[in-house]
Amino acid sequence: MKYENNYHALANFGRELLEKKTLADGLPLISIYAKNVIGAERCSIFIYDAKKQDFWTTLADGVEKIIVPSDKGLVGHTLKIKKPVVANDAYSHPEFLSEVDKETGYKTRNVITSPIFSSKREIIGILQLLNKREDFSNDDVKFMIFFSHYVSGFLELTNIYLQEDSKLKRAL
Repeated sequence: MKYENNYHALANFGRELLEKKTLADGLPLISIYAKNVIGAERCSIFIYDAKKQDFWTTLADGVEKIIVPSDKGLVGHTLKIKKPVVANDAYSHPEFLSEVDKETGYKTRNVITSPIFSSKREIIGILQLLNKREDFSNDDVKFMIFFSHYVSGFLELTNIYLQEDSKLKRAL
């Protein structure tokens, strides 16, 4: 496998991620690591809100918050099929949401997504990488699956903390 030499870097990444206490602290670290390993230009980590039936991200390199309905775009398709999606020609993929490019001014060439599952096997987010120089490969898909599992515990725990903190603030 293409990424087998990254185990040492992954161990260091894991130690650093364990020190992060909030999504705001951890998401940039996750993004940088994923981009560097795969060689993508951008990374978005979409958090799934099951109650609102949408995805949101505050980490979409160079872009303000993005909200996507859970039945739209490649992230919605990833939620539906519960598997990674590769679109090496983004604009020719029927699920690609070109409106986001129009809003942001960014031109997406290729995309890879991977679902992030909770410990209950429910999707809590989608990891998305954009614009690798060459096409995304089967090795990239394997890495995305592995990496999504790797970061899922951090995302799940910080989401639980956010929900509990929100409940506590409403009670006060």
